[in-house]
Amino acid sequence: MNATLKKYLLVLGVIFTQAALPHMAIAEQTNVELREINQLSEQGNQAAALDKINSYLSANPKNAEAMFMRGVILVELGKRDDAIKAFTDLTEKFPNLPEPYNNLAVLYADQGQYDKARKALEAAIKTHPSYATAHENLGDIYARLASEAYDKALKLDTSNSRAQNKLAMITDLFGGKRTVSQSVATGALSSPATTMPATPPATTPPATSTPPAVEAKKPATVESKPAEAKPAETKIAESKPAADNQQQAVTDAVNAWANAWAAQNVDRYLASYAKDFKTPGGESRKQWESTRRDRVSKPSKISVTLNNMVVKMEGDNAAKVTFRQVYKATGLDANSNKTLNMVKEGSRWLIKQERVGKF
Repeated sequence: MNATLKKYLLVLGVIFTQAALPHMAIAEQTNVELREINQLSEQGNQAAALDKINSYLSANPKNAEAMFMRGVILVELGKRDDAIKAFTDLTEKFPNLPEPYNNLAVLYADQGQYDKARKALEAAIKTHPSYATAHENLGDIYARLASEAYDKALKLDTSNSRAQNKLAMITDLFGGKRTVSQSVATGALSSPATTMPATPPATTPPATSTPPAVEAKKPATVESKPAEAKPAETKIAESKPAADNQQQAVTDAVNAWANAWAAQNVDRYLASYAKDFKTPGGESRKQWESTRRDRVSKPSKISVTLNNMVVKMEGDNAAKVTFRQVYKATGLDANSNKTLNMVKEGSRWLIKQERVGKF
């Protein structure tokens, strides 16, 4: 995908602490119930957060802040169609807010509906002409549409040097990302704004306690196009060489999984999972792999950062790994706690279970 939409997925807590904009006043003392819902979401418990925000909206159906939060939670749960409906409803009830239009544009673009994305961004700009994010996103949408048009021209006439040059210019402009012929609309989870300020405030990483076992001194950060990052350096509490080797092998396996994910090497990514891997939703392994192939391969760029990794051995052939995962892709910026239950099969450490939320 040539055009990279501005991601603007911020920590939900900002919605309660950011100062009000001229087009939307947010009370300094936010409802305690919304704070609790926000905390659930920050902890990775989006399902419970959705239940509570639905209950809150039943009693407060005209609360724009709660409606916006619900849309964000739906995005985080991967319910993009429901999120589109939620943000559309918000634009109908509060047509002067630009951010819901921007979110709709990101969601539409991820589905390849670029004309709808364009119209949503134009509506955002109409309501708030100084909304820089919408202007930038609109430029990216036009570039995406242009790249598709040039690509089609080349398919009809492969000798069209003018189209080749123009397509090359767009590709260079967006950092050499894949052309239209290589990738269509992003299939990964989209990530529109989670707060309503026009400019994202600086976010502070959540505080974490010192882990008892293996702590990564540096996050293992990988991106899809540059060279893969080196595995995080680890400090192992155990003094026995055998235990050290096992823990390091687990750490290396987790970093290799993250590297494959960021490099969008789907086969190597899926090979990181054990044969008896427990799929998150209880679906079949085949169905799960099909979904993951779609979500890993389609974004134009992915980066994965693993912070505060802790490896706890559970015998010779099992281990539990916890870390803070920062995932970024086209239209998505997600920060969550993750736990991997690892098993040793032969000489390889593989993922048996993957959970998001509290450790």
